[in-house]
Amino acid sequence: MIDCSLIISFYNQIDYLKLVLAGLERQTFRNFEIILADDGSNQNVVRGIELLTKQISFPFVHIWQEDKGFRKNRILNSAIRNSSSNYLIFIDGDCIPHCKFIEEHLANCLIGSCLTGRRVNLSQKITEKLTSQAVREGELEKKMLSLIIDGLIGKSIDVEKGFYFKNKFLRKYFNIKKRGLLGCNFSIHKKDIERINGFDERYEAPSIGEDSDIQFRLELLGIKIKSLNNIAIQYHLFHTLQKRDKKNLALFAEVQKMAEPFTKFGLQR
Repeated sequence: MIDCSLIISFYNQIDYLKLVLAGLERQTFRNFEIILADDGSNQNVVRGIELLTKQISFPFVHIWQEDKGFRKNRILNSAIRNSSSNYLIFIDGDCIPHCKFIEEHLANCLIGSCLTGRRVNLSQKITEKLTSQAVREGELEKKMLSLIIDGLIGKSIDVEKGFYFKNKFLRKYFNIKKRGLLGCNFSIHKKDIERINGFDERYEAPSIGEDSDIQFRLELLGIKIKSLNNIAIQYHLFHTLQKRDKKNLALFAEVQKMAEPFTKFGLQR
């Protein structure tokens, strides 16, 4: 029996995916499946993924849909339907997990709670130097000094979120502050996300739909967002940030006004 399903949202960036998979090979907890939620990658990338699967030591499912623009929420719902575990962890295909990432999400999970970690935003310089071998050898975790320096005089951001705390006091202290759900780093019991009917597929642009909307509707049901800052850590590979779409903002305002946890445009139609 698989203990959790790791759902990776993905679109075309196979070089980044290789780094993410290298990070998954380092996980201290091993009993999980990978579901690649592919929002329409081209056929060359699809063939590349088929070759990659031969090198992966975990159960791997590739869910693909035709490229009709940004439909991340739709493919995430497909991934949920195809998951074989009762516990789900969501990441993006440009976020390398710390070796304790899955272990910590599972160790801290509670019914009625949604866990969310944080990420270091790597600079373009650091990102371009990374190799799968370096990730497998734990370079990101072992060379924090290099990241700190790049954070001070380079362009890496939120480097302090890369410190992994074992101490109970430090874990509690650095998670006093309430933090919002990150779509690239959260986990939840499947039955809890089913209660809100999953992701609202009306969002067809990046941001809001995969995190702010989910958090809002979960909290309407009394589900708590629990922070795993400095506990469930990721390293976010560099890319140009995308702006929040006005249509998404307008839709979210409508969702907030209606205040209904269950979307009619989700897992079950």
